[in-house]
Amino acid sequence: MKTSPARTCRTILASVLLALLPVVSAPADPPAACWSAEALSAKPGEERARRVTEWIEPEIVAFAPATPPAPLGPAPSATRGVVRRVCLPDGDRRIALTFDLCETSREIAGYDGRIVDLLRAEDVRATFFAGGHWMRTHPERAAQLLADPLFELGQHGWSHRNLAVLTGDDLRREIDAATVEAARVRSDLLARPCMAGVAVPALRYFRYPFGECDDDAQAALSDAGLTAIQWDVAPGDPAPGIGAKSIARAMTDGVRPGSIVVLHANGRGRRTADALAIAIPELRARGYAFATISELLAAGEPEIETRCFVSRPGDTLRYRRAR
Repeated sequence: MKTSPARTCRTILASVLLALLPVVSAPADPPAACWSAEALSAKPGEERARRVTEWIEPEIVAFAPATPPAPLGPAPSATRGVVRRVCLPDGDRRIALTFDLCETSREIAGYDGRIVDLLRAEDVRATFFAGGHWMRTHPERAAQLLADPLFELGQHGWSHRNLAVLTGDDLRREIDAATVEAARVRSDLLARPCMAGVAVPALRYFRYPFGECDDDAQAALSDAGLTAIQWDVAPGDPAPGIGAKSIARAMTDGVRPGSIVVLHANGRGRRTADALAIAIPELRARGYAFATISELLAAGEPEIETRCFVSRPGDTLRYRRAR
């Protein structure tokens, strides 16, 4: 079924927006209660990926978490499609920095702690989209991000497979396995004494691997109760030849109020931390503030697109062989 892309912000009922937003109650600094400053900080070499030979089997069978999340249920029909940015009221100049934590089934990707250290030092709110495979191999880092009220976590599929070329059980498995892994991380975190009395939301947002989707993937995601979050600013930080100044310029020149920026914190963005050190002060000087995806959605009306793409429709077709 062919649909035309959205050209303007769509009116979304307040009840739909409220259904998307988790209720969060947290102490002033949960990470400090659970980890030392040394444990939270960047480790040399941790950003590097390495190949593995053993297959990590996703677990999609149900398990009993100590503190189960509320059932998500199907996403409201008005939010089907992908959110590329949010239309904000006049004068609201918030934007969302988002970071993908991708990992395939044959690697252990990195964790660029320099990025997270900088965000914490600068008090910058951000959203991370973590793959299920990445959460399995980085359970402490995933828990640290999930515990921090400065941040929000979404999921990124199990092993960064292209959902646009998957069907049936393979498609559902890529989504469901990541959902189960996220629930496991959340359950293990909430079982720690240092998290007593803290409410941590389930992961309700999803980023398509490769920025690719089709009608089947969108239906499966909506049926799983997840809302797809894409972007309207892609600085291209994984490109090997791009420098920090170019990445920063793409951010500062490309954003507008309500923008969603896609970056990478799994070591693929080799100069992302340096770029952020340039861009964050400049963005603040231009009057921008930083929000999580939930906060951005609560503040305005999501601009929903019926197709997935990086910068323009059709530019992700080169990934169709990626399974």
